[in-house]
Amino acid sequence: MSILDQFRVDGKVAIVTGAGRGIGRASAIALAEAGADVVLAARTADQVEEVAEEIRQMGRRAEPVVFDMMELDRLGELVTCAVENLGGLDLLVNNAGGSAPKAFLDTSMRSFERAFTFNVTTAFEMTKQAVPAMLARGGGAVVNISSAAGRMPDRGFSAYGTAKAALTHLTKELATDLSPRIRVNGIAVGSVQTSALETVLTDDNIRRLMEEATPLKRLGTPEDISAGVLYLCSPAGAYMTGKLLEIDGGMISQTLGLGLPDL
Repeated sequence: MSILDQFRVDGKVAIVTGAGRGIGRASAIALAEAGADVVLAARTADQVEEVAEEIRQMGRRAEPVVFDMMELDRLGELVTCAVENLGGLDLLVNNAGGSAPKAFLDTSMRSFERAFTFNVTTAFEMTKQAVPAMLARGGGAVVNISSAAGRMPDRGFSAYGTAKAALTHLTKELATDLSPRIRVNGIAVGSVQTSALETVLTDDNIRRLMEEATPLKRLGTPEDISAGVLYLCSPAGAYMTGKLLEIDGGMISQTLGLGLPDL
């Protein structure tokens, strides 16, 4: 068997959350290109429909679902969609998440809790819902999209950074709970050109500073991350669980300095 065959996921069924754009979109397309059928969950109908059509053009099946991941009691519907419409479930990419940076004294308890729910609780519950369907097919793989902010403290990231640190540890706990039949890994994403950075990347000076602060001297692309997702989902990553890939251009410190003053 060729080494390239180890990166195939033919006949597998995946769920990708936050699949309408950015890393989620790129991950869904990568999995489809490698042979998977995909349930696509996102809040914006035209975006998720566009991704689904692109996947169908490849000859793969796609099920677009307009969905708000904060509706925790409905997450099982995505698994039902995969099982009933695509025949089962093998792969889960917990990509949906995020939280805007904000000064500590301006961060309310409500926004702190929301960041935790959006980034951590959704991944916990989505995985819990997915596990029985994966076991019914003999096992599976879960990939949690975390962030470099979870391991590098910086001002303004008390909510988001803490949530992503928790997601990273949740990844390790789930890997322990679900081995050997289900592998669980994560990716710590660096500064990537997605909608999350739209507001700052319009400033050429900020962009230049971020690039200069990154050892590889460029910002990442969604495809940089989706390559890691495919690796972790495919047989190529079959001997990995409970691990975090740091796909961040070599970051050793935060690149997005908000310039928040001392108190």
